[in-house]
Amino acid sequence: MPEGDILRRTARTLDAAFAGERLVRAELRWPSAATVDLVGRTVVGVEAYGKHLFLRVDDGRTLHTHLRMEGSWRLARTGTASAHGQGDFVRAVLATSTWTAVGNRLGMLEVMPTVQEIDVTGRLGPDVLADDFPGAGLARALNRFRERGATPVGETLLDQSVVAGIGTIYMAESLFARRIWPWTPTGDVTDPASLLMTARTLMQRSVESDTPSATGEQRRGTTTWVHGRVGQPCRRCGTPITVGQVRPPPMERPAFYCPTCQRG
Repeated sequence: MPEGDILRRTARTLDAAFAGERLVRAELRWPSAATVDLVGRTVVGVEAYGKHLFLRVDDGRTLHTHLRMEGSWRLARTGTASAHGQGDFVRAVLATSTWTAVGNRLGMLEVMPTVQEIDVTGRLGPDVLADDFPGAGLARALNRFRERGATPVGETLLDQSVVAGIGTIYMAESLFARRIWPWTPTGDVTDPASLLMTARTLMQRSVESDTPSATGEQRRGTTTWVHGRVGQPCRRCGTPITVGQVRPPPMERPAFYCPTCQRG
């Protein structure tokens, strides 16, 4: 599932291409939004909050999308083959005279009054990549974090009502960086602020890299420390990486970890 770093990269790309530009094409291939007409509207800007994307137009409406497990937004030059927007899984096509954005396999899509965005973000914890996270955002996240008590810390990090934007990759990577076993009770984590700030640092590095990377490295097989590396040697101690599950079915998610560096 795309995480907060991917949403930030997507928002940055779309904002650079669309902000201040008029839409000449707007196809929303979603039952509840199929009749919505955004053609002629000027895009005010595009922002991400956690795993949510908000594209705002000048008449006070927002196109709200979530990528879920496999979604993506891809940018192409208007008029090129990549901008046609063909395919069974294309859920949205937005275009200016210069750029076209194709939303593929989007997990959800709705058009709402911009003033109602708070109805979405208000249910979430603070965005781990927000500018204010090291201050007010972190304080809010820590209050919610401490309330989770006996809940495994890996599960708590995935809880978007605690902190928004962290998924399975940065859950695993930040716990590895802090040498914390994913099933440690949340209340037993001795320095939760450092853990949350570690997740932020790793995700910021990915946002700023040429391609997404939790390590800052770009070569294949080097972009994570533990995630997706089951059976491969730990890059710190050499012990084979293993994987377990956090969260109960049917919402279980994989948690990759090093059994030596992250002892239970």
